[in-house]
Amino acid sequence: MKIIVAYDISGPDRLRQVAKISEDYGNRVQKSIFELDVRAGTLREMKNRIEAVIDPEVDGVKYFLLCEKCAAYIPDIIGKGIFIDPDEEYHVY
Repeated sequence: MKIIVAYDISGPDRLRQVAKISEDYGNRVQKSIFELDVRAGTLREMKNRIEAVIDPEVDGVKYFLLCEKCAAYIPDIIGKGIFIDPDEEYHVY
């Protein structure tokens, strides 16, 4: 499934940890936004790892599920943004 992950983390150490975890599962498209193409179990694993790091009182992470029709449509990208479409799911450990 295609997922967009966006986060706002207030502590610099937690921010680096969440960014590193996100890099393990997807492609960074902006500083705090990642595109993922993962299975449900893999997404659950990522969420568990991030939940163990963040402070829910001051940090926020949102996961947006994209339907196949929406994921196939990429509007114009202006500036540095690029669309990366991996051929298959992958993990970095």
